[in-house]
Amino acid sequence: MTMTSPTTVPEIGVPQSAHRATRSPSRFKPGAGKQLQGGPFAYIALAVVGIGSLLPLYWTLVAASHTQDEVLASTPPFLPGGRLFHNLDAAWNQAHLGKAIVNSVIVSSCITVATLFFCTLAGYAFAKMRFTGRNGLMAGVIATLTIPPQLSVVPLFMMMSDLGWGGNLESVIFPTLVSAFGVFFMRQYLSEALPYELIEAAKIDGANNFRIVLSIVLPVARPAMMVLGMLTFVQAWNDFFWPYLALNQQNPTLQVALGQLSASYTPDQSIVMAGALISTLPLLVVFVIFGKRIVGGIMSGAVKG
Repeated sequence: MTMTSPTTVPEIGVPQSAHRATRSPSRFKPGAGKQLQGGPFAYIALAVVGIGSLLPLYWTLVAASHTQDEVLASTPPFLPGGRLFHNLDAAWNQAHLGKAIVNSVIVSSCITVATLFFCTLAGYAFAKMRFTGRNGLMAGVIATLTIPPQLSVVPLFMMMSDLGWGGNLESVIFPTLVSAFGVFFMRQYLSEALPYELIEAAKIDGANNFRIVLSIVLPVARPAMMVLGMLTFVQAWNDFFWPYLALNQQNPTLQVALGQLSASYTPDQSIVMAGALISTLPLLVVFVIFGKRIVGGIMSGAVKG
C-alpha cells in the first residue's frame, strides 16, 4: 500500500492570495521607519568633523588678535590676544572696508535675487512645460558648465567696456544674473516636487501661467530656493577673480579691497587676518538668521519622493 503525503486544502471562502500572503516573508524589516540612533563612533566622527571645520575660523580669530611677530613665531599662540580691535580698526581704515562692504552687499543681494527669479522660472519651464527643443536646450545649458570661466574673461571685459560699465558694479552684477547650475538644480527639484495634476487643476480653475507660478510653483520651490540662495550669496560674496578685473580700487567689493592689505611688499599678517575676519562675519550673521530655514529647506527636499 503506497502512502502519499497529505496535501494542504485551502479553506473554503478564503482567497488563494491570502494563503500566499501568509507564506511569503515581509519585505519590510522590523523597526523600519523608526528614527535611527547614532552610536558612539558616529558622535565621535561628527565631533571631529565639527572641530576641523571650526579650526580655520578659530585660527583667524587668534591671528587677528596678536601682532605679526607673535603670529610668525616658532611657537604660535593658541589663545586669542588683546589686539583684536586694534587690528580690526587698522584693517578697516587701510583698505576702506566700509564702502567695500556696501558694494558687496549690493552685488551679492542683486545676484541672489535675480538668480532665484530667473532660475526658478527656467527650471519650471524645463521641468513641466512642453515645447520644441526642450531637451536640446537643457543639454546646452548643462554643457556650459564644462566651459572654464577664464575663457570668457576677455570677451566679457570688452563687452562691459563697450556698454560703458567698466569700473561700475553693473559689470559684476549683470554677467551673473542667472547660472546654469541654478537652472539645472531647480529643474531637477521641480521635476519631482511639483506634480502635473496640480498644474492641470489650476488651469481648469482658469489660472494663467503667471498665477500658476505665483501661487503654486514658488511655494513648492521654496525649499530649493533657500538652498540655491545660500549657495549663490556665498559664491557672490567670496568672488574675487572677476570683480578684481572689472572694478577699480576706488569702487571695490570686499574681496578686492582685502587684496590691498596683502599687496604691499611686507604685509602685516595679523591685519590681513583681521580683514578676513571682517569679511566672514556677515556670512555668519546671514547663516544665524536664516540657518533654520535653510536647513529646513534641505530636509524638506530630502524627504520628498
